[in-house]
Amino acid sequence: MAELGAHLTTTAAADKPSIFEVLAQDLLMGAVRPALQHAMKVLAESNPSRYGLLWRRFDEIYAVLDVLLQHHFLSRTSASFSENFYSLKRVAATGRERPAHLGLHAKHHWYSLILLVLIPYLRAKLEQVLAKQRDEDEFSIRLPQSPLQRIYRAFLAAYPYVSMGWDSWVFCHQLLYVFGRAKTHSPYLWLAGVRLAHLTGHDIPNMDLRPVTSSMAVGSSFGERLRMLTSTLVGGVALSLSTSLSLGVFFLQFLEWWYSSENQSTIKTLTSLPAPPSHPPPGPTASHQTHQSMSALSQCSDQ
Repeated sequence: MAELGAHLTTTAAADKPSIFEVLAQDLLMGAVRPALQHAMKVLAESNPSRYGLLWRRFDEIYAVLDVLLQHHFLSRTSASFSENFYSLKRVAATGRERPAHLGLHAKHHWYSLILLVLIPYLRAKLEQVLAKQRDEDEFSIRLPQSPLQRIYRAFLAAYPYVSMGWDSWVFCHQLLYVFGRAKTHSPYLWLAGVRLAHLTGHDIPNMDLRPVTSSMAVGSSFGERLRMLTSTLVGGVALSLSTSLSLGVFFLQFLEWWYSSENQSTIKTLTSLPAPPSHPPPGPTASHQTHQSMSALSQCSDQ
């Protein structure tokens, strides 16, 4: 049984990630968004006139930045930001595997980008609308509704069941991946036609040494120069975002470790240790005692 469990949690193929690796990279991006949202909320509360718009349009701003970030990594590493953080890459589910630095095929690239950014954005907006609708239903009077409004309310009423069905599908997909019955752990990857694999020894140096086309190439037209300049600017923004997110992720993981129950118990154990006993004050030295004895003898002789 132990050998069977080890076989299920580790990969039979060298390039197939374990279930722990793929779930860790899923949780990474799930932790980045709430952290940025909380930081934006703090800024908006400290200065509403300056940062209030950023808080009100956080979903749209985050979606735009996420598009730039994911597009950059999909083009240069064949992986999303979180997948590249864990040294993973996306390869076509069927067909010949491409080197990571060449990026995905156009179809897989755009499918991956839509499923990475657009679907989570739409789901977050639907959940906000649903929460707002629930609040309005609790404190409003039911009025006659038009057919379009009834369809809208029926959709909102059915959405929780659809969301529960989707989460059940994701869970079943992960179980199939654990038992080796599926190539992907997520329906998003399956819909995009890709699977995850480890970066090889040839992928990392090729990604680091990937040549960047000059935007001022001789003989290039104005349109090509503009496109290259735009690509360079987008790459720079995405690189800045990835560096900031990498540092932020490290900081979040450090805070998670610092406030973990194990670390807090260790701190309490160290602070509850008994203090060492205090040493008594040093007594008078021998010369001082001799001086006192001589003074006493002199007083007696004078008497």
